[in-house]
Amino acid sequence: MKIVVQRVKESSVKVDGKIVGRSGYGYLLLVSFTAGDNEKIIDYMVNKVCNLRIMDDSDGVMNKSILDVGGSILSISQFTLYADTKKGNRPSYVKALRGDEAIKLYDIFNKKLSSFIHVETGVFGSDMEVSLINDGPVTIILEKESD
Repeated sequence: MKIVVQRVKESSVKVDGKIVGRSGYGYLLLVSFTAGDNEKIIDYMVNKVCNLRIMDDSDGVMNKSILDVGGSILSISQFTLYADTKKGNRPSYVKALRGDEAIKLYDIFNKKLSSFIHVETGVFGSDMEVSLINDGPVTIILEKESD
């Protein structure tokens, strides 16, 4: 499982020209799954996202979690995080989990995450327009492989 975490002042996602999800101060998450991903990995990643200390404290030091500052999350599915560009110029996506399997894990991830914090999402498998104001900029890549 891979997640790109971007600290944002705000973010939103449109499908067919209509905003379907947004966050205020918090994170924009780009989320992807691969073979072997499971609920144990999801639990690990939910904990990591919630407790990652990349939010500023009163001294401007990244010392607080999103939970500490009462932030919110926009979670976007993005299979292209598993692009393989080692050969040629056209990426291969064979490492990305098939959509029918990935959507199940994506829904579980968002449900578990939303038990701790407000989460909005895009529409899985849709052509989405994502907008954000990156704060910092702060961008962190989280990855957890099956054991």
